[in-house]
Amino acid sequence: MLCWLNPVGGISGDMLLGALLDLGAPLDGVRAAVAATGLTGWSLDAEHVTRGGLGATRAVVTVHDEATERRAAALLERVAGWPLAVRAVRAIAEVEARIHGVDPSRVHLHEIGGLDTVVDTVGVAAALDLLGVTALHCGPLPLGHGAVPTRHGPIPLPAPATVALLAATGAAVTGAGQGETVTPTGAALLVAAGAVFGPVPPMRLTAVGYGAGGRDDPDRPNVLQALAGGPAGAVASMTLLETNVDDVTGELLGHLVARLLDAGAADAWITPIVMKKGRPAHTVHVLAAPDRVAGCERIVLSETGSLGLRRSPVDRVALPRSSTVVEVDGHPVRVKRGPWGAKPEHDDVAAAAAALGLPLREVARRARDDLDGRPEPQGPGDVADPLGRGHEGR
Repeated sequence: MLCWLNPVGGISGDMLLGALLDLGAPLDGVRAAVAATGLTGWSLDAEHVTRGGLGATRAVVTVHDEATERRAAALLERVAGWPLAVRAVRAIAEVEARIHGVDPSRVHLHEIGGLDTVVDTVGVAAALDLLGVTALHCGPLPLGHGAVPTRHGPIPLPAPATVALLAATGAAVTGAGQGETVTPTGAALLVAAGAVFGPVPPMRLTAVGYGAGGRDDPDRPNVLQALAGGPAGAVASMTLLETNVDDVTGELLGHLVARLLDAGAADAWITPIVMKKGRPAHTVHVLAAPDRVAGCERIVLSETGSLGLRRSPVDRVALPRSSTVVEVDGHPVRVKRGPWGAKPEHDDVAAAAAALGLPLREVARRARDDLDGRPEPQGPGDVADPLGRGHEGR
């Protein structure tokens, strides 16, 4: 599932958790995940509130431990079972270490060193997992200005840790009013989840949720809107052609598939079957657009000598995809990209592997690594999945 965040009121750990609960993440499941960390003296509730006239869910996190400062290592030990939470806490520790000029392993976290950070980060990680979110996207973040009091005196807003985290990702930002609108925990969770900053990605919208901040701001609704859905795919009416043959050689069948694809078939494939009297045979399958059906029929009948074939109307969902060319030690390799990942073209990988004297697997890995460093494609028909799940299909 894809999820796009609209941080109209900003983002914090509890706002993101509230939005995911409002989307449908089960509260009991999130509580169980936090309880599994061994943390004690905490509670998590979901409260329905109104912000700027909008109904929203506020995640109410309560911890009995009043300490707001502790070593990052202590928090990392608590969240160890959840990689996303680990990445979030580690990201905060690393930017705080750079800001204060200390080693990350020794850094103390102030204000965000409380155990509520464990509940927020593990809770968000669990909620994303329970919802089946595979890619997170986010609109421009509104950054408030001013100053906020801390143990060491006032610090400027946006907080140094927040802007350091966002600067590392190239996040899109915009100005907001007075006060803190994006917290370090909220920014760290976006970084840890590999959020892609930009407009709403192409998707089939299935749910919307609102996470509430703690105050009701008169200037703008203090909510984080979350849209969720599956990848958008163009639905096309196609025709499936099929015929059974028991007297055609394997060489001819291979030639037939290649000729059908060259003639514009969307796909063509062969499956082994057993016909009457136990005779081994094959079914020829062809998927064709309406304007290609007649030509594909002629090819099948003329090449196989079959006396007939079957037609079935089908709907095909075609996910957005694109093709990018990368270089592996000077050899071009085409890479097909789709919502769930990327796959190098085998013929190009084989040619590069032969020229370089490398295994196919190594050339394919280098091609994917080169692609990972490129900007994410934008717009319908050109979408990539930051989580890297790959598949091949027409």
